[in-house]
Amino acid sequence: MNKKFLGNLQVSAVGLGCMPMSWGYDVKSADRQESRATLHRAIELGVTLLDTADVYGPFTNEELLGECISAEGLRDQVVLATKVGLLPESSTGYGKDGSPEHIRKSCDASLSRLQTDYIDLYQLHRVDPSTPIEETVEAMAQLVAAGKVKHIGLSEVTVDELKRAQAVHPIASVQSELSIWTSENSDNGVLNYCNANGIGFLAFSPLGRGFLTGKLDSSTIDESDFRSANPRFTPEALAANQQIVDGIQVIAARHGVSAAQISLAWVMAQGPNVVPIPGTKRRKWLEDNCASVNVVLTQQDLTDLGNLPKSVAPRY
Repeated sequence: MNKKFLGNLQVSAVGLGCMPMSWGYDVKSADRQESRATLHRAIELGVTLLDTADVYGPFTNEELLGECISAEGLRDQVVLATKVGLLPESSTGYGKDGSPEHIRKSCDASLSRLQTDYIDLYQLHRVDPSTPIEETVEAMAQLVAAGKVKHIGLSEVTVDELKRAQAVHPIASVQSELSIWTSENSDNGVLNYCNANGIGFLAFSPLGRGFLTGKLDSSTIDESDFRSANPRFTPEALAANQQIVDGIQVIAARHGVSAAQISLAWVMAQGPNVVPIPGTKRRKWLEDNCASVNVVLTQQDLTDLGNLPKSVAPRY
């Protein structure tokens, strides 16, 4: 598979979001053996970037990766990216903790669960409004100096927050949502800043949490699924947004590929080091996603995709 760079960190052009194997989407259908087989198949297909977080589960997603990677002796074949700073859900929602003490303790815990001596890319999951980002990044920089972390990334930050973090330590990547129906990080300048400054952009939910594949409707989402609380996944919003999927499928038919492959190819076309990290827990979808690296969109394709309607509802 082709490679891209997150700062100085080389990764596969498409990564694997591991969250659905343990958390968030239809977890009842997750099969541990199929998840492990999916991880193995990803590596066979040239995927090197595996993305997880301590909050996924919580904790069980890191444990799954650690067991699989360690047991099979695959550590030197993968780039492990995990995240810190988002706390498990409570009655008041998800908390944020970017305090230096929390960063240090969480890193050690992630290392243990991942069964490794170092994390390739350690990312701040969300900025903690009660802790200056400079203090958080300084704690992460100390982990780099200690050899526990190789590179630092951020998630869902503003350009100002990114610049402030850069003043403390080089930032390899920003992980934020980006897809054909989600343009916030194009509109707010973060994507352009990353492209102009050699910072990798990890696009999460590049398939619109499954909607842009054309294989999802409200009947497939039960109330335990994270998406059931998203405004875009009400029956009314899904019906209205079907125009977006219909437009993608027209272009997919031109190329003889899936709507998912067109959606991922669009994300990769947004910059030289934009890397989609579609999440999946099944080999068949992984293989379809990886094949997107062979799709070359024409200027007409990009124009047509850019002219598709905007989503009728916000993402949160």
